[in-house]
Parts: sequence; C-alpha cells; structure tokens
Amino acid sequence: ILQSIEITATSSGNWVVEQALLKSRDAIREGIPLYKPLEEEPIFPPMVTRMIAVGEETGDIDGMLTKIAEFYESEVDAAVKALTSILEPLMIVVVGGIVGAIVISMYLPMFKIFELIE
Repeated sequence: ILQSIEITATSSGNWVVEQALLKSRDAIREGIPLYKPLEEEPIFPPMVTRMIAVGEETGDIDGMLTKIAEFYESEVDAAVKALTSILEPLMIVVVGGIVGAIVISMYLPMFKIFELIE
C-alpha cells in the first residue's frame, strides 16, 4: 500500500494532493489506518475518507476505491455534459455572427456600386 500511495502521489500532477498523500503515507507507515490521515487533509471530501474506512473495515479497499473512482468519473462526465450544453448554443451564435459579418462585408461594396450606377 505504501508504494501504491507514493506512485499515486507522484503521478497525480497536483502538488496539494501529492503532499497530502505523502504525509498520509508517513502516518500509515507508523501503523495508523489509511482513512485517518486522509480525514485530516481538507483536500479529500468526507465521502472519500468514509468509503476508505468502510473498505478497510470490510477488507475490500480496492472495491471501495473503484467505487470512488466511478463516482467521480460520473461527476466529471456530468460537468462536461453541462458545460457542452452551455457552450454549444454560444458557439452557434458566434459562428453565425462571423458568417453574417462575412456576408455583409461581401455585399456592402456591391450595394455601394449599385448606388453609384444609378
């Protein structure tokens, strides 16, 4: 477990998470259950620490970590879907404005030429 925590910490790409996991690793090395040092870190939500505690008690920590990962993956998917639903109409308006500006810039000189001809 200590090695996997260290690998997770260094590969997280987030300095705050890395420091929290490395500090937790040191506490776990002393025999403290995994969830206790994680509870002290504000970066980890209470749901995560509670699920890890349940996983430690039941002996199914890998199953609980998988459930945590699936939960947050669905949260990210929902956030991306919401952001996409907001950005889609905005992009349509922007592209429509650009196309409209191009059309106007093409036809405006033609209308001025027709005025000069009359």
